[in-house]
Amino acid sequence: MLMIGLAGTALAPAEHAWLTAPGVSGVVLFSRNFATRDQLMALIDAIREVGGEDMLVAVDQEGGPVQRFREGFTRLPPLSTIGAAFDRDAENAIRLAEEHAWVMSSELRASGVDFSFAPVVDLARGNAAIGLRAFHADPAVTAELAQAYVRGMHLGGMAAVLKHFPGHGSVAADTHKATAIDERSLDEIRRDDLLPFAESLAAHAEAVMVAHVVYPAVDAQPAGFSRRWIVDILRGELGFQGAVISDDISMAAAGAAGGVAARVSAHLDAGCDLVLACFPDVVDEAIAAVHGRAAAAPERLASLRGAVASTWEGLLDNPQRDRFIARITALHGAEGQASA
Repeated sequence: MLMIGLAGTALAPAEHAWLTAPGVSGVVLFSRNFATRDQLMALIDAIREVGGEDMLVAVDQEGGPVQRFREGFTRLPPLSTIGAAFDRDAENAIRLAEEHAWVMSSELRASGVDFSFAPVVDLARGNAAIGLRAFHADPAVTAELAQAYVRGMHLGGMAAVLKHFPGHGSVAADTHKATAIDERSLDEIRRDDLLPFAESLAAHAEAVMVAHVVYPAVDAQPAGFSRRWIVDILRGELGFQGAVISDDISMAAAGAAGGVAARVSAHLDAGCDLVLACFPDVVDEAIAAVHGRAAAAPERLASLRGAVASTWEGLLDNPQRDRFIARITALHGAEGQASA
């Protein structure tokens, strides 16, 4: 039910108890947990030695401004550069999306990470937190590139996590810092923002991360606390049967539910399978909040585990790897154009 954050580059003694606590299903890693690839792999080994082999390990490795592991990993361009490439040559951009996803996922799988919270399928419509992280402003273009990205992640042995449902790109506020309210109607959101989600779910994405944004025309609660969004629309209308993941409970916009325990409970009551407690200072309270609660459906969590070792150990030896890296890193020169 919980994915928790750790403090540093090695397990602290107090963190052993967290990893064995009922309700803790995984760990989300950040730049503070990374020094080198060898250190990362040792940390992941330690996590699973204490928490068990089924302990999920995840990270945000989108590329551009959100790439937690850098030294020893390909410096990935932001997704906006792929969207800009689509405007020049659509077929080439679709290949670039697949290649970007494959490089990202294969490097993480070869390091023992199960999945990245990717891809971002929000529309590039000016949100302060999304920015270059989004492919494109056009829903149809975003949908096509997102589908390609999901395919590439699957080829790399990794589950895909679509974010931030039902669409974070069209509201100005940054939910890390403030409450975000999107006043649009459900019909408008369905027409635009939900299209990339629906198309990517058709490509068999395994999970969806829910936004802390409030859509008052649909529900007074942020989407992550809303059964209307999660149960009625995501699962009911879109037919999604995979894992639903909250955004970080420490973000300012999550404060609508109250304190840490109330935020955890509100997410779980709304239908989230996993709740992210990304900062160590909230983990104890989050663990206490899940005590005695029913576990998430095991098949949903199992779908998030990376492909078995026999599948991914040889990924980095792919003879096309160097060509893929050269093609996607060449996009760094287009970053200025993408942000213009």
